[in-house]
Amino acid sequence: MHDAARGGGRRAVKIPKTLVEAMFVHAQETYPEECCGLLAGTHGVPSHLYRIQNAHPTPKVFYEMAPKEQFYAFKNMRHNGLPLLAIYHSHPESPARPSQSDIRLAYDPEPLYLLVSLQQRDAPQLRAYRIVEGVVTEEPLEVI
Repeated sequence: MHDAARGGGRRAVKIPKTLVEAMFVHAQETYPEECCGLLAGTHGVPSHLYRIQNAHPTPKVFYEMAPKEQFYAFKNMRHNGLPLLAIYHSHPESPARPSQSDIRLAYDPEPLYLLVSLQQRDAPQLRAYRIVEGVVTEEPLEVI
C-alpha cells in the first residue's frame, strides 16, 4: 500500500502509520479535489495532523489552504510547542511528485512537502520532498 522506501543512503524521515493512513483517508474523502494539510511534532517525528480545507476546490488541479484554518493550525502548534514538519496535499490523478505549480509555490525550505497520489485509487502512494529555491530532492520515508 505504501510507496515510501526511496532515497539511497540518506536517513529516512519517520512518519507514524496512523498519520499516513489519515492522509490517505483525507485524500480519498476529497477526491476528485486536492486535499491539503500540515504535520507537526517534536524531534523530527510528526505527531499531529491538521486537515485544512482547500479554499480552491477545483478538481484535480490546485489547492490553497483556507486562511482561517491555516491560522488556527499554526496558533495551535505554537500553543503546544510543536514545530511545523511537513505540508501535505494530494494529486487525485497524477503521480506523487511535485508539479511545476507545487515547486513555484514552495515558499518555505524547512518543512517536508508530502504528496499523496490517488492515481491508483486502491493503492495510494506517499512520497516526501525537500523543495529549496526550485530544487526538488526526494527524501526517503519510513512508516513507523
